[in-house]
Amino acid sequence: MKKLSCALLAIILTTVVTAQTGKGWTNLFDGKTFNGWKKITGTAEYKIEDGAIVGITVPNSPNTFLVTEKEYGDFILELEVKIEDTTSNSGIQFRSHYNSQLNNGKGRVYGYQFELDPSTRRWTGGIYDEARRDWLYPLSLNPGAQDAFKPGEFNKVRIECIGNNIRTWVNDKPAAYVVDTVDKSGFIALQVHSINKAELEGKKIHWRNIRIKTGDLKPAAFAKGVYVANYIPNNLAPYEKSDGWKLLFDGKTSNGWVGAYKTTFPAKGWEIKDGTLTVQSSTGGESTNGGDIVTKDQYSAFDLSFDFKITPGANSGVKYFVTLSEKNSGSAIGLEYQVLDDTLHPDAKLGREGNRTLGSLYDLIKADKQKRFIRQPGQWNTGRVVVYPNNHVVHYLNGVKVVEYDRGSPAFKELVAISKYKVWKNFGEAPKGHILLQDHGNEVSFRSIKIKALK
Repeated sequence: MKKLSCALLAIILTTVVTAQTGKGWTNLFDGKTFNGWKKITGTAEYKIEDGAIVGITVPNSPNTFLVTEKEYGDFILELEVKIEDTTSNSGIQFRSHYNSQLNNGKGRVYGYQFELDPSTRRWTGGIYDEARRDWLYPLSLNPGAQDAFKPGEFNKVRIECIGNNIRTWVNDKPAAYVVDTVDKSGFIALQVHSINKAELEGKKIHWRNIRIKTGDLKPAAFAKGVYVANYIPNNLAPYEKSDGWKLLFDGKTSNGWVGAYKTTFPAKGWEIKDGTLTVQSSTGGESTNGGDIVTKDQYSAFDLSFDFKITPGANSGVKYFVTLSEKNSGSAIGLEYQVLDDTLHPDAKLGREGNRTLGSLYDLIKADKQKRFIRQPGQWNTGRVVVYPNNHVVHYLNGVKVVEYDRGSPAFKELVAISKYKVWKNFGEAPKGHILLQDHGNEVSFRSIKIKALK
């Protein structure tokens, strides 16, 4: 009877272990030792407590990383994470690298990072490019996932890297989706962030049940409606296509665009080259060269995303709900996402309280933005305008919300009444309109212009 019980117990234990490990999964942490891991760049402490790796903050240290000795390309990574303090910050590196020459010879880790952020910002699950490009996917792009992480508890993390597609989950909630081609493989690492306050010393981050799968990878279901940060120019991932996104610029032709108040695309003033749509420089005058261009189609509720690159001192804009009914001279009338070099162009100091600066609802609402999220002339920025069916409108700049308002509301009407638009009846309240790219006489380039109709 005892032998049978022992045998039965062994079968049960084997079944449990197999179920926990799963077919094709490999444990990266054995729960007892640091076999397969090494510490680099900083002096933060790592120890093992109750089957978990515990990282502990220390003063006077750069970011510290516990990295895998092996590198991984395509994989699915799962683990559990707990952060005890809501002022701490951490991350999980993947497809990452180490350069011993960086940081004045002290070395630096760089590459993709799954953000762990228990602060009120709530960006856990977002994707950061450590020591390189900064934020690739602030979780403000997917506000529905911002409450998924629970501070002070163990949280389930899932990272999928399959080809160019990088997707994350927090407690089974889809969080971030990035399409990128920069890194195909690299190590995985657990970060203890540097601290700048004495009271942050000794804060702990816990990681456990770390496992990886590198073969027979099958992407998990990902809920519809999650914005994709696609860093392949003029490209839509299959997920985006199935979710209703369409390219407004194919990277090669002017299909779908005409000159404002015209029936054809401008014969001069605009150039399509190397996957970009560029309004050429003239004298800085408004619509005096090629003129504005507009989409042939009109849109009501939509999600519009576009990349833009300005030259020093440049001015342009992306307008929406453009009806072309005003027949005015100069640029066509519409709600405008301002595209501007805030440093060099004088328009940044005109208007009221900065409401003509980059990302603003031009002449109406100032963009509330931080300098770190502004990419300077010569670099690509990503703008986004979301108009919900209830007329709630949001502007984003490089993934961060900078403007929010309700089209047609009393507050909106009050702003129009004290703006340059007061001469047009019911300005900005048309049920539908064209998308417009502005010719303001300065060289500005556009690409990856995509739109999704919202219902």
